[in-house]
This record gives sequence, structure tokens and C-alpha cells, in this order.
Amino acid sequence: MINDPIYDQALNTTRRAFLGHSARGVGAVALGTMLAADEASANSAVADLVPHFAPQAKRVVCLFQAGGLSHVDLFDYKPTLSKFHGQEIPPSVKGDQRLTGMTSGQSAYPVTRPISSGQFCGEHRTWISNLLPHTQQIADKIAIVKSMYTEAINHDPAITFVNTGNQQPGYPSMGAWASYGLGSENRNLPTFITMTSQGSGKYPGQPIYSRLWGSGFLPSTHQGVGLRPGANPVLYLDNPPGVSRGQRRELLDDLGQLNHLAAERMADAETLARIDAYEMAFRMQMSVPELMDLSGESPSTLESYGPDALRPGSYAANCLLARRLLERDVRFVQLFHRGWDQHIALSQQLPRQCQDIDQPTAALVNDLEQRGLLDDTLVLFATEFGRTVFTQGKFEAPAAGRDHHGRCFTIWMAGGGVRAGMEYGSTDDFCYNIVENPVHLRDMHATLLHCLGLDFERFTYRFRGLDVGLTGVEQAHVVKGILA
Repeated sequence: MINDPIYDQALNTTRRAFLGHSARGVGAVALGTMLAADEASANSAVADLVPHFAPQAKRVVCLFQAGGLSHVDLFDYKPTLSKFHGQEIPPSVKGDQRLTGMTSGQSAYPVTRPISSGQFCGEHRTWISNLLPHTQQIADKIAIVKSMYTEAINHDPAITFVNTGNQQPGYPSMGAWASYGLGSENRNLPTFITMTSQGSGKYPGQPIYSRLWGSGFLPSTHQGVGLRPGANPVLYLDNPPGVSRGQRRELLDDLGQLNHLAAERMADAETLARIDAYEMAFRMQMSVPELMDLSGESPSTLESYGPDALRPGSYAANCLLARRLLERDVRFVQLFHRGWDQHIALSQQLPRQCQDIDQPTAALVNDLEQRGLLDDTLVLFATEFGRTVFTQGKFEAPAAGRDHHGRCFTIWMAGGGVRAGMEYGSTDDFCYNIVENPVHLRDMHATLLHCLGLDFERFTYRFRGLDVGLTGVEQAHVVKGILA
């Protein structure tokens, strides 16, 4: 093995660092100009002085329902389904849509009506399942989008797509883009924080990978920080036994000086990101215990979030913590709730899954409104795709379920920049195909950025020779029909 520091440095030098050092020597003018242009393009968001226009939302909370929530059963009511219950879905409706391997070999595709009745709610009389009675009560506060669609039909590419704008791993998440563009308004907490919970439906639910809140090709400073349930929400945050806070401060000061020297020598942005991470961890030693201390929450507030509000790691507890993070001006908060993948036992699993999320979700919206935060907080309730209107498995058997369906599904939004109490888009009589106002995932991303004051066409980062944004390099549109 070669033990040569110069050789080691050469191995660890990035392309950008190499060009930067070369610019000081032969060809300084040409290489320096090329490097400056590349850096300027990579940091175009800063150069364009974001936000690009007055934002309607200062912060975002994304309530992500992982596994594929059934729009057929919960939001997209069609009387036709009761009429055709048990009959084959018409070929003219089913078409030649790509199916997953779990249903592509079925000999029959019988239509299955919603497993529960529902009510027409709010002034706009939108139908919401009786499995979501608390969501019914906030119908006039949310904008329901019934015409979402995606090309992905399997979980990993689909959940990666909705969270990063690309079906391939390695791209920045929604929260990372928000952090990169707008930064933080609270120096004592990370700009982007995530929490996960396991549902009572399918157990275990689909895996949730940390890359879903990763920074991709953006500087790692912008990646999300996951909070864990229990006594240690952030691992390794406490000082080791025998190390005082003052000693830790002195250690970080010395380490910071060394890292700054290394960053200057290597021209490596990741070294600066490491310094930021150490400093944030030091401040979080004080801010996280205060965040997790719920003793100041009133009994009525705790009651509003439901019986699981004080159970660490539950969806209800995470919703309560999300509100506490938002009122501390954390830019982007994301909850991942697993268990929505009802391939089997739909009639048993779906009611339990709805019970997990219904009351806490409505409580969060109401709590934000009561505290004056809803007007400038964008609430996004989303999933990666919907479910098929036809049965997976034997019709009306206890084990019957629904397969994945990317051609249309439902999400809703509320708060900053969004019109309250409305529906947008519609599907056919079998909630199988979109017939009005289709909204692609990229359009959802463009709309989210718009609410934050970011022009998705200008908000890009130079990567692999392309100016890449959250919406990718494909066409996207802001959904102006749902904007306030």
C-alpha cells in the first residue's frame, strides 16, 4: 500500500477542485472562466436571488402515506361502482394499461365498490369516506386533487418519483430543494426534518429509505434529519460521559479550524458541510430536548390529536411534533406513514389504517389554523399512486385487495397559497382514467415550489451538463386552478 500524502490527496481530489487548482497555473484564464461559469450555473438559485416572487407559504409539511392510498375507497366516489359491483370492468375502460405482476395473470377483473359509505361534505359537497370522519370536518379547508397521475406502478420507483422528482435514486428530495433555495429561519434546528411511523394496516409496510430525504447532488447540508421516537430522537447527540459542554465547544472550535484549512486546500464543499453539521449538532443539544418536551401542551390539544398523541413514534405523536417544528420555523417537515399497500385484506386493513391518520391529520390542520400558521404553511397530503377499481384476488373474499394504479389517484393540499374548499380534476365513472385537468407529479412539484415563491423553471442546479430542478428537465406546469 502506498503511504504518500500527496498520492492520497490526488486520489481524493474532486474534478472541480482539480480544475480550481489548475486555474492557478498554466491556462489560468481559460480554466478559471470555465470553472466560474460552472459554479455560477450550479448556484443559479442564489444568483437569481430567490425567492423569485412573493411566497404564499414560508414552510411546508408533507404527510406522506406510503404504500398507495386507495382513492377508490376514500375520495373518488362513483355511483357506477355499485351498479357494476362484481361485473367485469369494461375493456373500453381498462384499455391496455400496464399492470403489475400481481394482477396481470388474473382471469377476471371484477369491479369492487368502496368498502364503506361516505358523505358529501362542506360547501362544495365533495364526497369523503366515513372511514375519515375527522377529514370530513375539514373539507372546507382543503383542496382535493382527484386527477393525479404517474408513470410508475411499483413502489420503489413510485415513492422515489414523488419525493425526488425522478424514478432513479440519487436526486435531491423536495425538502432538500426547499432548503437549498430558501435556507433556514431557525439556526438551532435543521431546515428539513423527517419522521416515520408504522401503520395498523399492512405490517410491515413498504420500506422507507433515508435517500427519500437525501440531498442527492446538492450539498449535503441540505439533506433531511430524521427524528427517532423515544429518549434519543437524534443518535449520538449527547456528550460522552466526562465531556462537558464547554469542552465540546473548545473541541469543535479546534476541529473547525482544521476543517477550514482542509476545505481551503482541497476546495471541497463537503468539508464545509461537515463543519455546518457539527455546529448544528451542538446547537441541537439544547433545542431538541426543548422540542420534545410536551409538558406545555394543553390537555385539549393533546386530546385533539387522539389517543396516540403521547405514544412516541405514532403518527399522532409525529403530527404533534410536526406542529411544534413548524411553529419554530423549520422550513420543511415530512412525515412518512407506512401500511397503505392493501393487496390483501382490504376490508380489514384499510379501516385500521384510516383510524391511524384521520384524527391527527385533521387536528394538525386545525391546530395550525388556530395558531395563525395555516395561512403561510403549505400542507401536502400525498401518496405515490392509487389502487385499482377491480379486485386483486378472489372477488369478495376476506383476503381480497386492490392492486397499484398510477393512471389516476388523489391527494389534497391546504394552507399557504391554496384555495380552500374545492375539488380539482375528475376521473371517469370507474375512477380509472382522468377525464378533466390531469396533474402529473411534476406539476405537483412545480406548484409546491410556486407556493414557496420559487419559479421551477429558473430554480435549477447544474448536474451532468443539465440545469436540473425538482421537476426534472421535462415539461411541467403550475396548477393555477388550485391557487388562492
